[in-house]
Amino acid sequence: MSEEKINLETGLTSSQVEQRIQAGEVNKAVDDQFKTNKQIIRENLFTYFNLIFLVLSILLVLVGAYKDLTFLPVIVLNTVIGIVQEIRAKKILSKLNVMNATEIVALRDGKEEKVPIEKLVKGDLVLLKTGDQIPADGQVVKGDIRVNESLLTGESDEITKDVGDQLMSGSFVVSGSAYMQLEKVGKESYISKLTIKAKAMGSSEQSEMVRSINKLIKWVGIIIIPLGIALFSMSFFVNHMSLYRSIVSMEAAIIGMIPEGLYLLTTIALALSAVRLARKQVMLHDMKSVETLARVNVLCVDKTGTITEPKMSVEKAVASKDFKRNNLDQLIGDFAASMPADNATMKAVHEHFTENTGKTASGILPFTSVNKYSGVIFDDHTLLIGAPEMVLRDQFDQYKDEFEQYAATGYRVLIVVNYPGVLTEDDSKLSKPVEVYGYILLSNPIRKEAKATFEYFAKQGVEIKVISGDNPVTVSRVAKQAGIKNSDKYIDAQEIPDDGYEDAVKNYSVFGRVKPEQKRKFVNALQNLGNTVAMTGDGVNDILAMKKADCSIAMASGNSAAVQASQVVLLDSNFARMPKVVNEGRRVVNNIQRSASLFLVKNIFSFLMAIFSLVMVIDYPLQPSQITLISAFTIGLPSFLLALESNHNRIRGQFIPNILARAIPGGVTDMLAVSILVVAGGYISLDHNDVGTTATLLLVAVGMMVLYHISAPLNKFRLCVMIGSFAGLVLAIIFLHNLFSLTMISDKAMFILFVLFCAATTIFRWLSRILDGVQEVLVVFDQKGKNMTFAELHEAYQRGRKSVQ
Repeated sequence: MSEEKINLETGLTSSQVEQRIQAGEVNKAVDDQFKTNKQIIRENLFTYFNLIFLVLSILLVLVGAYKDLTFLPVIVLNTVIGIVQEIRAKKILSKLNVMNATEIVALRDGKEEKVPIEKLVKGDLVLLKTGDQIPADGQVVKGDIRVNESLLTGESDEITKDVGDQLMSGSFVVSGSAYMQLEKVGKESYISKLTIKAKAMGSSEQSEMVRSINKLIKWVGIIIIPLGIALFSMSFFVNHMSLYRSIVSMEAAIIGMIPEGLYLLTTIALALSAVRLARKQVMLHDMKSVETLARVNVLCVDKTGTITEPKMSVEKAVASKDFKRNNLDQLIGDFAASMPADNATMKAVHEHFTENTGKTASGILPFTSVNKYSGVIFDDHTLLIGAPEMVLRDQFDQYKDEFEQYAATGYRVLIVVNYPGVLTEDDSKLSKPVEVYGYILLSNPIRKEAKATFEYFAKQGVEIKVISGDNPVTVSRVAKQAGIKNSDKYIDAQEIPDDGYEDAVKNYSVFGRVKPEQKRKFVNALQNLGNTVAMTGDGVNDILAMKKADCSIAMASGNSAAVQASQVVLLDSNFARMPKVVNEGRRVVNNIQRSASLFLVKNIFSFLMAIFSLVMVIDYPLQPSQITLISAFTIGLPSFLLALESNHNRIRGQFIPNILARAIPGGVTDMLAVSILVVAGGYISLDHNDVGTTATLLLVAVGMMVLYHISAPLNKFRLCVMIGSFAGLVLAIIFLHNLFSLTMISDKAMFILFVLFCAATTIFRWLSRILDGVQEVLVVFDQKGKNMTFAELHEAYQRGRKSVQ
């Protein structure tokens, strides 16, 4: 079927397209970012911990401990909520993805029509033009283009492709236009095979938070099975307890160690975050970008399209001191009449210079990011327009003062020169002096929202680096108008040696005359200095740097290659959306950190208590239903509600140290209090029910202390969460005490409860002060590394301790 002859004048017919769709010869991506409904259900239902819960439930049923199955409805509800929310989020995001799918022109039934890239089929004739990413493998059948294969090879060389030459998916067009015929589509294309190979090697990178949670859950999964077997064996074979009691006490320990809602909470929070951003005209290509943006401390931006409006306009043309004629505008008009308006600069030149002398050109030299000039070829000479520093070369100092006076006022300056010779695309090197005619002064209005946006980033401690191909004086002036801090610290990127990039990014904020391959070096240098770097871009020249950055942001109005390469797309190309994206990331990460701390308190206590029970050869003192009560009102309900709160505080430190610093004091306090209770209970002859109920009340009290500590400082919302959780506990204890295996406790147990509660308050406060001090030290060390002095360490520790009131 696919070998059928295709008419190169009309392209595929509708019936041929349909045949190829039926045969599966469609350009569908192999790395579809959306799961199917079946995958979502399977991944939420068939989990390792759900299997453990199922086994535990069966064991409880077998021994008749039905009331200890109270954890089961919570697990079922968690699973159902996870499935429903993921499917709901997927539907919203899939719809948005379809609405904003990248399209390309294909020739079908003799007509050119825009077709989404994923709906192209094998044999399609596709029109490629400047800025397009090549959608599949194939060959040029008409025209010629220059392509950049840097995403495939790592080299930014531009290669000319003529009729018969092969094109590889993933490369992009930098100049010219041509028709290509698709030969290998979908999973058969080169870029798809690379993607499949990368997936097989496990190179899909996760965010720090998700990676940390996965590691945590993995280690818990490894520990609980042998620990559970050891607890059961000790109770049944050593202490000679009944099968019923041995199973119940073992299961209480295991259930306490499982962070059953943590992964669910993280998944839902990230999915809902993507939905919220979609409603604010921001589309995510991967979920980790939300967290990464929240941690960014350096943002690299270009001048055009980010600081300024994407639309460019010509103010005027100014003659050089050496140009004695008065027809500069007409000469530029000759240039415009022959050069296609395939970028913003040429569109502006076309709109302004409408008059010409009528001179006919014999050819054109398209603009490339390597040369930074374009040309119109006449009989014995070439008229060039481009960046002054690239066109003038050895003549640069002779004319520097002349054009930099315009650059200093914020204009983007293009030089107009006559080159005494004929240039071609294959031989475009300038080897002779040029005759300078004059300069074209272009302007981009500063975006209205730019100043407020950059002020926001300055307040948040995010450093701005402006990286542009324009004259550094011009870029500095524009950056100053936009309110960018240190905009007066600028440098010409051509003056930076290969080993000088780290020093450059330390000392300067504005970089001009930057070549495409240098952008990636700037990002790499910033990362080497320990920064988390975000990069904005809207052109093919930005793609390598965007791929290198920790997070990449593209304007939807930019070319398709940059949009496809990015992780975050601003659908309305409004840079003012960025604070909302950062705030959303901070809300998610901060709230998940807070909720994770609540989950870990129970897990740390259960693990330590299980070890204590094994060492002391005693039964685990709690029952599964009691653990469920504690989990529901001191962890589950408050963590869910707190995850909804707006929280835009700057993220400091690493995920695991942050949550452990908040969880260890509560977990250790719980373990010490219950351990003392168990030992004391043995001396004063407290029965098993007294010990279990008293331990539950102790854990509830400490749980409320942890909740207060994590929620501080209290606002109306957090206070309502605490009151709601406490009220739920009181009502459950009063009206559902039988369900949760709670009994009236003796006077002796009441006295021990009071004493241990007072002691727990002191222990928790003392441990919290120490751990908060340690956490602050780790945060500062994370920022300064080995350069941290002892005085700074001591100051950080004291500052952290004082944060606990």
